[in-house]
Amino acid sequence: MAKKNTTMALQAEFYDALSDLEAEKGITKEVFIDALEDALESAYKKQYGVAKQIKIILMPETKTFNIYTCQRVVEAVEDKETEISLEDARLIDKKYKVGDDIYGAVDANDFGRIVAQMAKQIVTQKLRAVESEKAYSELSEKEEELVTCVVHRIDGKNVCVEIQKLEAVLYPKDQLPGDKFKVGDKIKVFVRGIKVGSRGPQVLVTRTAPGFIKKLFELEVPEIASGVVTIKNIVREAGLRTKMAVYANDSSVDAVGACVGNRGSRVNGIISEVGGEKIDIIPWHEDPLEFIARALLPAKVVMVEAKEDEHSAKVVVMDDQLSLAIGREGVNARLAAKLTGWKIDIKPYSTMKNEVKAATERAEQMGSDNFDVLEEDLGELD
Repeated sequence: MAKKNTTMALQAEFYDALSDLEAEKGITKEVFIDALEDALESAYKKQYGVAKQIKIILMPETKTFNIYTCQRVVEAVEDKETEISLEDARLIDKKYKVGDDIYGAVDANDFGRIVAQMAKQIVTQKLRAVESEKAYSELSEKEEELVTCVVHRIDGKNVCVEIQKLEAVLYPKDQLPGDKFKVGDKIKVFVRGIKVGSRGPQVLVTRTAPGFIKKLFELEVPEIASGVVTIKNIVREAGLRTKMAVYANDSSVDAVGACVGNRGSRVNGIISEVGGEKIDIIPWHEDPLEFIARALLPAKVVMVEAKEDEHSAKVVVMDDQLSLAIGREGVNARLAAKLTGWKIDIKPYSTMKNEVKAATERAEQMGSDNFDVLEEDLGELD
């Protein structure tokens, strides 16, 4: 005969939790039952010092359930809490055989208020873990995507944000120099990865990765989202400069113009999001010499000479363009090299001209056959 096992209040709370999980959180009844079984088994162990097998019979119509302990019928008993000998089993019912399970109802009085509260706590912890796993599963689809989240705590220089009920930490290295946040702010972050650790899933977010800029353009520029314009490559030194090479798959579309927008409306919105960081939008070209020249924008390039076997290029710019080509602390030149994949050596026009003149004079003195070639190079520079 089934007996009352826990207080009616506790049973009702479990059913209310079940309804909430199924209706609002999408967690199945089976998961709930597993959590409940784990909780009651732990509670039973705390109360009696043993962990008997537990079976639960749910009765949703009355918001109650019955709890039974279970013993397996065996030839030789090794664990008297979970096993019963065939001889003893047949004293209960002669029909029992080895392998059968015998269930005994647990009296409601065996589970007092303290045990019931502990069971409730264990269920709550289990369900939180399930919710966390569910959120992780949903968020894993957003890896390397842009998400909007809410700042819910600031811990020193670390900014803690909440994404689909999971906490992520925006560390100082992942923040832009001008970033200033307060609790409650909605901010955009790039999910660079999700790591599963001993404390559950950890979401790794950043605002400094090149992918952050790329996703902002995909969000802002319909031509990129639709695939008409392709981002061939994007490199970045966060807070200073980004260089992005774009290409239009439709010859009638201006790739750079699409990214810039009418009077700069599209790119300016992105620049504002990243605190005024400079963004160079480069028209990609299949000719590496032309691409290298474009990559050094906003500097104007006079000449590019490449050594394909070394994957290196010598670039000449006018003297007044040298600082622009190199950029503050060399950032423009570094990013151009990363964007193109070529090692770039930048020289001012005056230095290159002097080198050509010196080489021409040496060749003339030696009667070199290369004299005409050097004269031609010099003429190009002039």
